[in-house]
Amino acid sequence: MSEKTIEKFLSPKVDPLDKWGLLKPYWPAIKNTGYGLAVRIAVRQLYGIDEISDKTIKKLQSGYEKIRRPGFYKHILTDLAKIESCQVNYIDNPFKESSMPTLLMQDLCIWKMFEGPDFEQCGQRPGIKVSSLSDWHKVIDWWFNKYGKYAVAVKSLNAYARDINYEKVPAENVEAIFKKRLNEEELSSEEQKALEDHLFWYAVDKATEHNLPVKLHTGYYAGTGYMPLSRLLNNPGSATALCRLSPETKFVFMHICYPYYEEMISIAKHYPNAYIDMCWAWLMNPIAAKDFLKKFLVTAPANKVLTFGGDYVIVEPVLGHATIAREGIALAVSELVEEKWLSLDDALEVVDPIMHGNARQIFNLTEKEKLLKTVKWG
Repeated sequence: MSEKTIEKFLSPKVDPLDKWGLLKPYWPAIKNTGYGLAVRIAVRQLYGIDEISDKTIKKLQSGYEKIRRPGFYKHILTDLAKIESCQVNYIDNPFKESSMPTLLMQDLCIWKMFEGPDFEQCGQRPGIKVSSLSDWHKVIDWWFNKYGKYAVAVKSLNAYARDINYEKVPAENVEAIFKKRLNEEELSSEEQKALEDHLFWYAVDKATEHNLPVKLHTGYYAGTGYMPLSRLLNNPGSATALCRLSPETKFVFMHICYPYYEEMISIAKHYPNAYIDMCWAWLMNPIAAKDFLKKFLVTAPANKVLTFGGDYVIVEPVLGHATIAREGIALAVSELVEEKWLSLDDALEVVDPIMHGNARQIFNLTEKEKLLKTVKWG
């Protein structure tokens, strides 16, 4: 699909029914991918449509409009997908005061606190005049002091721009660089990295003080046409360096670093503070995700893996993704039993932790739920 067609497809000015005409030539080629399957399953379960086609597209649109009513998030996520709670990374602001705080739990997004950093997005609300590096430290402190106890983790998407090879750079080494950034002077790539590295660790240290796991994007990129695999190849090695530099920090490496997922199993096995999240993996490559889980369960401690994350901006396909994940998990443990790597009792014993218990423990969800039930914005 050309960029012009994609732009038209995503435009709110184009009638939804007309969008099927734009998608139709490409649909047969992608409908059997993980992405396509999630949509097809959701369409079937939500609207009673077995196949998207010229004959069913009006029924699909009508079903979508009928379900999209107040309460549809809870209906789709809780009633249909049987999801206890979600963890949301709100990209437009470090923290979102959700009106459904116990369903849509929030990460504290540290990404723009150190990439750039983004003075407008992160600095405006605290109302702190920033004229030095120590002032920016106070801005970061403000976000953690205000929302740290309510957040379930901190999250960074910075791996879309660079490798996650953050070094511990002292403040005195980047004070002058920060002032150049304040004055909108151009930074060299070395200066930019040094500044990002320092601020990354400042935020990570704050997260560790607040007992918040640190979620880092690894592996595959969303979008199309700009993913440098040579950078992604370095993610696992860089992840091990982070674990060594801060052994008290819980690092949650997202998306199994697909396609370099074999290495992530060894990280979880070797480093006490490393955890691997399978969010998005069942969509990118459901067979690879099943393969990953099978190998993980006979290699690394079973309490170091999180087996699902919807990883959508929109809610409806999460239902399809959850179905794919459950089927994949069932296949993984069933095959381990059939191949005699696990007994049936051992397989059944591991299911609740990997689908539920690990998340509750790693993110301290019992305590977070109690706090979030009392927040004013809920």
